[in-house]
Amino acid sequence: MPATHSIVIVDDHTMIARALTGIIEQFKTYTVLYEAQHGKALIEQFRQPRNIPDIVLLDITMPHMDGFETAAWITANHPGVLILALSMQDDETSLLKMIRAGAKGYILKNSHPRELEKALDALVQHGVYYSDALSSKALHSIAHQDAAHDPATTLNNREITFLQFAATELTYKEIADKMNCSPRTVEGYRDGLFAKTGLKTRVGLVVYAIKRGIIKI
Repeated sequence: MPATHSIVIVDDHTMIARALTGIIEQFKTYTVLYEAQHGKALIEQFRQPRNIPDIVLLDITMPHMDGFETAAWITANHPGVLILALSMQDDETSLLKMIRAGAKGYILKNSHPRELEKALDALVQHGVYYSDALSSKALHSIAHQDAAHDPATTLNNREITFLQFAATELTYKEIADKMNCSPRTVEGYRDGLFAKTGLKTRVGLVVYAIKRGIIKI
């Protein structure tokens, strides 16, 4: 019998939380411990060790204590708990902010249940899941790549600097200003990194850089 992983859902929309609970309870290896409406309610629950789960499904926009603050608190106080961010929109700025706060993945609320199960499996098996930001092939590559063939070993100083700025909320134009170059040059760094890593998005590059220790959170 496979091990069961415990989950807590943090979302201020009761109907969405209940729907997620119903979906997850159909998965063989996951169970929902409880639902919380915001970060402060979650912190109260965490006072009891039995209420600390393996995974937190965390809404980004909530009253009292939003997803960014909650993720940062979980990361600081319970770093072993995996955080999967829930988002209504594929908003790059919010996702980058959640990554910096400690989220290990994100999934859109309108995703199919099969993708949710896939996301949970990826979190447990690989430690990260970022939807279309990383293909399953790229995710496997990041998790298991031979150091001798790791693209990170071929990155130059400018590419590394670009990656560090990419993890912030700066636009590409603002990154170009910081790096004292043109926006087209910055796009060249980005496209070169896409080619080297096989990734397709800025979020994917940031996740890659975190996994390889290029960016410290």
